[in-house]
Amino acid sequence: MLPLLAAAAAEAQAHAHASLPPYWTVAPFALLLLCIALMPLFAAHFWEHHYPKVAVGLGLVTAIYYLTVQGDWHPLLHAGHEYVSFMALVGSLFVISGGINIRVKGEATPLRNTIFLAIGAVLANFIGTTGASMLMIRPWIKMNKYRITGFHVVFFIFIVSNVGGCLTPIGDPPLFLGFLRGVPFGWVLEHCWNGWAMAVALLLAVFFAIDNINFRKAPKAVREKETAEEHFFIRGLMNLAFLGVVLGAVFLPKSVQETVIGGVLSVPAIVMISAAVASYFTTKPELHEANDFNFGPVKEVGFLFIGIFLTMIPALQILQSGEAVKISSPLGYYFATGALSAFLDNAPTYLSFLAAAMGTEHLSVESPTDVLAFAGSHPHLLMAISLGAVFFGAGSYIGNGPNFMVKAIADKAKVHTPDFLRYMWQFSIPVLLPILVIVGFVLLKGGH
Repeated sequence: MLPLLAAAAAEAQAHAHASLPPYWTVAPFALLLLCIALMPLFAAHFWEHHYPKVAVGLGLVTAIYYLTVQGDWHPLLHAGHEYVSFMALVGSLFVISGGINIRVKGEATPLRNTIFLAIGAVLANFIGTTGASMLMIRPWIKMNKYRITGFHVVFFIFIVSNVGGCLTPIGDPPLFLGFLRGVPFGWVLEHCWNGWAMAVALLLAVFFAIDNINFRKAPKAVREKETAEEHFFIRGLMNLAFLGVVLGAVFLPKSVQETVIGGVLSVPAIVMISAAVASYFTTKPELHEANDFNFGPVKEVGFLFIGIFLTMIPALQILQSGEAVKISSPLGYYFATGALSAFLDNAPTYLSFLAAAMGTEHLSVESPTDVLAFAGSHPHLLMAISLGAVFFGAGSYIGNGPNFMVKAIADKAKVHTPDFLRYMWQFSIPVLLPILVIVGFVLLKGGH
């Protein structure tokens, strides 16, 4: 019996290898990621008007290949299901947080600023880095309006838009993709809390030191203003109930979560979309106006990710074969995932390296059972990939969706933010990178 089972397994493995797409099929995925990285720098006008056509067009290239050459539509259906689930979470958090308005009176001292960022790092795990960024960036600019500089915006991106959101799958898109694949909801909190605490604490300490220097350089009149008591006024609190509905949808019974309509629309996605629609139509227009709310950012994410989810299908299949990546240590996965996450989108980067790590163990990222087994048997590898994707997403403006959104809001508010290159050589390389190196070596050096 055992020889028969071994022969069957070997035959299945040989068939899977034979059915792998050729390496050239990864070209649309690579081209799309290069466009996301470089087009805003070198062809901004073209990209602003035509990015939906580029993303959808490249996605269709991959879709046509699977339908005509492979004759297999199941990977496309699976990608469609994950895309809808992903957008339902990101979009609902974006819409609902857009109905909550925080007004600030008074000015911020370095200590108050540091506390504000710490609150943002926690909040990001409940409403996502996108939701927390959109909710808090305008009050952040307002409370520092007399002395705000580019470093205030950059550290907001570091802490609130990226590093803060690594405790729950809701916190950052890479972790939610892992959750969709089968990583238990509480896994990241159990295994990544110490990395989160260390990275956030170090970033807050550096920010506090720099902000103190900034504070002392400010004119006396400004410093006196900033010693005045701050007052926060929050409107649209009914939207907290809708946020609770979105969070509750993640915890629906597994049998309900697995109920899918039309192959792509799950019950949790329907609940999240319904909460977002209800929030949008019950929120007073003046609250949306106060937040300068519009669908532009979520529209951009939607078009780009439909291309990403389609074009990355062959890349994932090749990576999960275990032949494309030769990394064995957690530290290696941490830096490899991080290096790509800083310049490409960190969500597909996470999934690509998860597929590669599982492929070396002859496990499939397409199987929730395999993903659950991998999370239990190789926690250090999964932790390394998770921390690398989330933390290094702050390495540049293109590493994570909220980064450019925060910059756009700051630019509109006439804040002098660093451009793409200055962001890196003034902040992410000399400040963020050493901190992330320390965190990696402390947590992962001895991992197996």
